[in-house]
Amino acid sequence: MAQWILIGLCVGIVLGAAPAGAQDRATFTVGTATAARGQKAVGAIEVPAGVDAALSIPVVVVHGATSGPVLAIVAGLHGTEYASIVAVERLIHLLDPAELSGSVVLVPLVNVPSFEQKVPHVNPVDGKNMNRMFPGRPDGTQTERASYLITQQVVEQCDHLIDLHGGDLDESLRPYTYWTKTGNEPQDSISKAMVLAFGLDTIIISADRPTDPGASRYLENTASTRGKPSFTAEAGHAGTVEPEDVDALVNGSLSVLRYLKMLPGAATPVESPVWIERLADVTSEATGIFTPLVKRGAYVQRGMEIGYVTDYVGRRLFDARAPESGVILYIRAVPSMTRGETIASVGVVQR
Repeated sequence: MAQWILIGLCVGIVLGAAPAGAQDRATFTVGTATAARGQKAVGAIEVPAGVDAALSIPVVVVHGATSGPVLAIVAGLHGTEYASIVAVERLIHLLDPAELSGSVVLVPLVNVPSFEQKVPHVNPVDGKNMNRMFPGRPDGTQTERASYLITQQVVEQCDHLIDLHGGDLDESLRPYTYWTKTGNEPQDSISKAMVLAFGLDTIIISADRPTDPGASRYLENTASTRGKPSFTAEAGHAGTVEPEDVDALVNGSLSVLRYLKMLPGAATPVESPVWIERLADVTSEATGIFTPLVKRGAYVQRGMEIGYVTDYVGRRLFDARAPESGVILYIRAVPSMTRGETIASVGVVQR
């Protein structure tokens, strides 16, 4: 608790200067959504046609009754990570501009083609991962054009950002957050406090993300490299929409809003999180049928068998073993396995 108080004091000093997006605007516009002070507006970020089809990305602007910071909450870069999408949909209904200081930009579903066609990981229009193409290009494929407009209209207009994700259709994932350590101490103090306020009990320290704003790759990193405290949160697994996963994302977002003094009340930070210092992934050396031997969230020892792959008549081809001791952050949720694909991600606990 003492650490939380110190972080709060540090953040209070940093936030003393008005953030770039927090000026007292009479109206706030993202895409076609324009909200007057004290109003909520629905619209879209319209990605024009180029080398492939156009795309309409839904967006909601909640422009608070009083001035304050701008927080962006984005989901659905991977369109089959359903719990995160449903969580932002719920936030759209929950947030009341009359109670809000500042503004919230809510993007519930970026990768609409993935959602509608039920294609995991990538945008089926161009086969690209929508969380690997930032800051995007105005003359690229659909994913790149969408990334460019989100960078321009969402990232550049916000002061803080939360990127919501979860286990995709083939991932059995336990909830966790990513905290990017940039080396900018004031910024890192704020983003760390945001992660703690979000409340998930497992936090991955990301110290190896790109530092070039022109090659940021990830949405969260696009905000971080532009000096905006941000983080990524993941909850939900294997295409499910379990109430506890949706609640974790919704309540975490509301707690961050309280930490930022955008909503009344106190944040509810996690007290003693597990800090993950690095990830050790396991990839398959064979194509076939995968059988897991551990579940998401299990603690494993280095060399422990966590699953195996057989051919289509049951002959064992590959034994998957933990490369390091740690916690299973996610493991393959379906039997289908192709050589080179990820079987599991082991989080190595910081000591």
